[in-house]
Amino acid sequence: MGVKPRKKDGGIVMDDYPIVAEYEGGSIILAQFDKLINWARSNSLWPLTFGTRCCAIEFMAAGASRHDFARFGAEVARATPRQADLIIISGSINYKMAPVLKRLYDQIADPKWVIAMGACAVSGGPFFYNSYAIVKGADHVVPVDVYIPGCPPRPEALLYGIMQLQKKIRAERNYSAPKSK
Repeated sequence: MGVKPRKKDGGIVMDDYPIVAEYEGGSIILAQFDKLINWARSNSLWPLTFGTRCCAIEFMAAGASRHDFARFGAEVARATPRQADLIIISGSINYKMAPVLKRLYDQIADPKWVIAMGACAVSGGPFFYNSYAIVKGADHVVPVDVYIPGCPPRPEALLYGIMQLQKKIRAERNYSAPKSK
């Protein structure tokens, strides 16, 4: 037999799911639908790269063998927004590029997530103070889910940001029970 839910104060504690029951003809897995869907979404992130400056090199380094993106299901970097569900903004955004970023974000199918990577994408970086053409942060153009600080951030920081995004995705509530009248 698989893991059984334990009883606590007369009720069943749901944190021991999924339950696997083995029978002669096969097995049955019981799980909450939200947790199952969110687990699949969090472990199959397909990022769209939006690298405008030096942080894009750190994104490429995170895909190398030492910092393996494949462990997190995010190794398939896409070049088109129609095949991506995550956009990693790495580098500063100027005002001419902001409408392009917004259009790319709008073309990504729902659910979609955004990571702002590096000081330039988070707050404009050192280029914001000496230039009139730099946007103060990616959150002025698109909603950002995870911020990764640094100039440039290390590949380990990007991997940690991916793990934080996965944690956020697993905690999302997608479906609710129908309301009774």
